Amino acid sequence: MESACPGPPRRPRSPTRGVLYRVLHARLGPFLERIEADPRRTLPRFVRRELEGYLACGLPGGGFARLRCAACGKEEVVPFSCKGRGFCPSCGGRRMADWAAHLVDRVLPRVPVRQWVFTLPWELRTLVACNREVLAAVRRTWWEEVSRWLRRRGEEEGVAASRPGAVNVIQRFDSALRLNIHFHTLVLAGVYPEKGEDFHALPAPGPGDLALILHRICFRLTGWLVRRGWLDPEGRPAAEEGLPAELVAAAVAGRSALGARAAAAWVARLGGDPRAEVTFFPDKRSVQVSGFSLYVGPAVAPCARERLERLCRYVARPPLATRRLHLTPDGKVLYRFRKPWKDGSHSVLLEPLAFVERLAALVPPPRRPLLTYHGVLAPAARDREKIVPAPEEEPQGESVGASALPPPNPHAPRPRSKRYYTWAQLLRRVFAIEVFCCPHCGGPRRLVAFLTEPQVIDRILKHLGIDPWPQPPPLPKRAR
Repeated sequence: MESACPGPPRRPRSPTRGVLYRVLHARLGPFLERIEADPRRTLPRFVRRELEGYLACGLPGGGFARLRCAACGKEEVVPFSCKGRGFCPSCGGRRMADWAAHLVDRVLPRVPVRQWVFTLPWELRTLVACNREVLAAVRRTWWEEVSRWLRRRGEEEGVAASRPGAVNVIQRFDSALRLNIHFHTLVLAGVYPEKGEDFHALPAPGPGDLALILHRICFRLTGWLVRRGWLDPEGRPAAEEGLPAELVAAAVAGRSALGARAAAAWVARLGGDPRAEVTFFPDKRSVQVSGFSLYVGPAVAPCARERLERLCRYVARPPLATRRLHLTPDGKVLYRFRKPWKDGSHSVLLEPLAFVERLAALVPPPRRPLLTYHGVLAPAARDREKIVPAPEEEPQGESVGASALPPPNPHAPRPRSKRYYTWAQLLRRVFAIEVFCCPHCGGPRRLVAFLTEPQVIDRILKHLGIDPWPQPPPLPKRAR
């Protein structure tokens, strides 16, 4: 039966049938037992809460919302999500769409925007992932050098006392599910004068400019780490004790800390002389200096807001794509890359226990923001309200299929603040799906209630004939 609503019908997900849920459901217990067996190891509470919370994400037994059609009376149960910040594809996808919509509608002005990608040497990734102070110093140094170059180029173009702006997103993963903290920064491709709102576009940085920025970052960070004691004079990262650092080091190296082959100690030297030869990649607009790398993409035109929103979704994407996650016949977890590597590698193969260990390492610590604003886009920046787009001036009809959809249902819940988008708004914006339109008769649907009490949940689900806690299919025998 085809949907009576405009646009594609919404297909409720079945999390228990996915590979991620099946592996975590079967191997979370053995993973926790391995950790608790050693009294010197402790698993942070936020990691355990994230792992256990995913097993209830999308299941009706953990609470749900009731939608009812006013015309035909049919109901639909929409389970609650876990709202995890680590690896949950559903919650990460919602956060990705929310961030992208917020940045395009209320933060990034209608000026050219470039993506800058800054990565760190292997020897620093464990330290940055474990230490809040080091991560803040790297992020601060990175933006200071980029803004310094933009201001200097602005002076060369005749703009004195210029002001740049950017939005920075921290990604904690790479295509092989290794822990790789790097920075995706959406930088305004120009500057604003100290007094005034006229934007002055600047040309793209050349290879020499990128090499200069990386040299300055390398010198400043190495000196700061040595002075603070995080690196010894020979350039080796300071040792960290406890399971979090052990998990982090293994995840960075692409190994397992709890398997048969434990990860070796991370004692590699920080990459040599900062004045070493620079590696240029002209075709990719990137430069590498002493393990640090910098990429600058093409500018997105001011009128290309849909393209800018797709770019925002890319930089804010979750670490896992469930369609690329598979189980092999012998019970191992296979994760395919989006694009093959230079050496021909197209996927990574992990034991189930090592896969759960990798998920634990990808969970970000609490109270560490992954999205920050800099320059004229910072919350306390002067004249920010005159630069960022006003909510009442948001463009209409640019989302996919938005022009073909009816006006929003008046019974739909409204967001609690202007910063956040509702679940129905994001589905309408990203997938052109109208949630408050009945798929059976096309009539309007309204939100009846949010249910969180276990006794009421069991009674209603029993009446509707829905299993509150469906069990996932078992893993292959070799994986168990």
